[in-house]
Amino acid sequence: MQFLKTLFWVLIAVLVALFASRNWSEVTVNLWGDIQADIKLPVLMLIIFLLGFLPTWLVLRARIWALDRRLDAMERNRIAALPQEPVADPVADTRAPVG
Repeated sequence: MQFLKTLFWVLIAVLVALFASRNWSEVTVNLWGDIQADIKLPVLMLIIFLLGFLPTWLVLRARIWALDRRLDAMERNRIAALPQEPVADPVADTRAPVG
């Protein structure tokens, strides 16, 4: 299974590299006012991808962190609510009976 996962990511990396090499041309981006910026197309696409992906990923990680904290708290409460068995005194159990 690890081989298939590695093969998948290598295939994706090759496709991205091919796309970037074939489309390595400058694109003029009109910013505010009369300001323009020339940027390579693959770099622009990477920036746009990260602007969309990072906030979503951060929200997902925050939810997982909050759920992990809630689960840990519930487990601690469950363990604390279990009845405790009395611990036997090992010294008292090893003595020979008197009488």
